[in-house]
Amino acid sequence: MIFNLLNLKKILIFISIIVSIFSINNKANAFPVYAQQGYENPREATGRIVCANCHLAQKPVEIELPKSVLPNTIFEAKLQIPYDINNKQILGNGAKGSLNTGAIVILPQGFTLAPKKLLSEELKEKTKNTYIQTYSTNQDNILVVGPIPGKNNQEIIFPILSPDPAKEKNVYFLKYPIYVGANRGRGQIYPTGEKSNNNTINASYNGKVSKIIESTEKNIGFEIDVLKDNGENYIEKIPKGLDLKIKEGDRIKTNQNLTNDPNVGGFGQDETEIVLQNPNRIIGMILFFITVTLAQIFFVLKKKQWEKVQSAEMNF
Repeated sequence: MIFNLLNLKKILIFISIIVSIFSINNKANAFPVYAQQGYENPREATGRIVCANCHLAQKPVEIELPKSVLPNTIFEAKLQIPYDINNKQILGNGAKGSLNTGAIVILPQGFTLAPKKLLSEELKEKTKNTYIQTYSTNQDNILVVGPIPGKNNQEIIFPILSPDPAKEKNVYFLKYPIYVGANRGRGQIYPTGEKSNNNTINASYNGKVSKIIESTEKNIGFEIDVLKDNGENYIEKIPKGLDLKIKEGDRIKTNQNLTNDPNVGGFGQDETEIVLQNPNRIIGMILFFITVTLAQIFFVLKKKQWEKVQSAEMNF
């Protein structure tokens, strides 16, 4: 029985590894995987989140969360990733498709993803279709999600569990920064440094377009035959899915755009702050307000009493 269980465990581990490799190799837009494999820390010393190294266009992102939380409390971090859902991006094979979204949240040390068993039914419903994972095994305060279909995920909710300073020595009742990043669509550069097909194609030389033909090569849409100024010919290959901005007979210059810009996505980052509030401070503040209120009431009553005494003495 024990032998069978060990074999079953090995089989499950093997299957999970194969699935992971397959998903990495076949998802050209699996951006969290790229960051996790290439960077130990997703936030550079300059403050830039590394996703911006591949997703070059800047786009907005918004973060909503409480100004302060109590220890050992679950709260929502809500990311807004706005974009026009009618936009279509160019895929790796040159076809047009919908945009995906992804996000990263860099929390202070001690803040973690809330366990599902502790979530309320309302929060479970909000996050049921969102798979959130930690950036790495030793960085459970950094959370990533994606790629997921953008049409229904322009708002991503992260359920966060705040730490308890009474149980964690390195956590204090302070104000902490939170960094977030989110992108929509494919990037322009792969981690290897190669350009994706989600880029404008520029001319390599000055010359004249002598011929434009549809290519029979895989993932190549057009082949542009250019007569250089020195009389030599060269072929400019245009990936599938890109629209040409030139025609036969046109003169072109080095670095001139030969195609439209296919990119409709981009990456954005933002930061905010949250206060880990000491419950004793709140209790003390409430007691202070009660004391001040009672003192004001007694002062008013005493004043009324003094006015009555003065009035009685005047009448006497």
